Amino acid sequence: MRSIGARLAMWYALVTLATMVGVFTAGRYLLEKYVVHSLDLINEDEFSQIQDRLGPGYAGLTPAQIQDRLREAAGAKSVLFYIDIHRRTGETLFLSHNLAGHPIPDVPGERYYNTHIVGTPYEMRAAEFLLDPFDVTIATSKEQILGVMRGYRAVFFGLTAVMLVVSAGIGFGLSRLALRPVRLIQETASHIGSDNLSARIPVPLVHDEISDLARLLNRMFDRLESSFNQIRRFTAEASHELKTPLSLIRLQAEKLMVDGGLTPAQEEAVQMQLEEITRLNQIIDELLFLSRAEARAITLAIRRQDTRKFLEGFAQDARVLGEDRGVRFAEKIEGEGSADFDSRWIRQVLLNLMSNALNASPRGGQILLTSEVAGGVWRVALEDEGPGVPADQRERIFERFVRLGPPDALGSKGSGLGLAISRSIIGLHRGKIRAEPGSSGIGLRVIFEIQATDGTEESAPVRGSRE
Repeated sequence: MRSIGARLAMWYALVTLATMVGVFTAGRYLLEKYVVHSLDLINEDEFSQIQDRLGPGYAGLTPAQIQDRLREAAGAKSVLFYIDIHRRTGETLFLSHNLAGHPIPDVPGERYYNTHIVGTPYEMRAAEFLLDPFDVTIATSKEQILGVMRGYRAVFFGLTAVMLVVSAGIGFGLSRLALRPVRLIQETASHIGSDNLSARIPVPLVHDEISDLARLLNRMFDRLESSFNQIRRFTAEASHELKTPLSLIRLQAEKLMVDGGLTPAQEEAVQMQLEEITRLNQIIDELLFLSRAEARAITLAIRRQDTRKFLEGFAQDARVLGEDRGVRFAEKIEGEGSADFDSRWIRQVLLNLMSNALNASPRGGQILLTSEVAGGVWRVALEDEGPGVPADQRERIFERFVRLGPPDALGSKGSGLGLAISRSIIGLHRGKIRAEPGSSGIGLRVIFEIQATDGTEESAPVRGSRE
């Protein structure tokens, strides 16, 4: 069992069951012992009555006289008592008629014992008394005791089944109640990410192990938030500071190109420097965007727009990009509706996805854009026919500087920030983005979802945030 609550409920039920079995076993033993002792007392009382009937001169009585004095009383009690009187020499003086001529077996050294009498179906409880020079053995059937114990066992098994069900239910309820703070910690911790490290786990007022765990986790999140803030500040500050020297280097390189006097090899080297400087500037701009997005410092001009009209405008540009690379572009737009989004940034997401799809698609392949508005969600997917991405890498491609494929692959010189930026933009729109295999089993399909609405009225610009 993976659930602690289920294990606690099972343990509680087993402990309760074991306790109940122990109590019932001890109760059965004590009850049986008490009832058997009651039979012994009854046998002793019957012996006292026999002794009274024989009188003080019993030693001189003949067997016939003993028969006369006991026959009537023994006959009246034949249902309860089996009586055997004999001399120590073995001579039988009296047998109650329910013995049918069979003596009560003797167990040497035992005064009270259990035995079986020939012709009787039940076990007997016998007691041997010394009435010098006679031995008097009186037995009583244990039929009633056996019936009581059978009833006791039936009650025991019935109550055990009921107790097992009840204790499992109680254990499950108690485990859920006891683990409720743990579930609260789990739910809160699962929602804490790099974008909302300021969230904290509620700490119970009581001082116990769970509250100590919550405080420990909150201190850990404090340290993580501090570390992330330092990294973000460093990224933003370093990116900002790098732009000035890079601008100076670019100006000097452009001046060399304008002044002339360079050999063809030198001009090629300077041109390569300018291209790398442009690439570095692009990476710096992207890092600055990610830092600002994570700090919720980006203001989105969100307004309600028609999703079909927006995508049809993008599809025209995407078709041109595909033709330039020898790749066919197709769109499938379903459903009518509108959504609140910033068209400039959503267009940037689509361009990033289109760029990755073009880099992955073989020449002559197809890139498919699909869109649907259903269930209050605007769902957009861009699918290519490239080699795809392994399942264990599909979440990782949204991290910074992650580039898959061989070093000489087309587009391998990209910054590796496109999908990270796309995830930040979709997050600012309170949406989700994910990757999955293509519909035909090949390629990669990247999907993002944004809440859809009805109507076309515009919304005021809002500051981007992620939840």
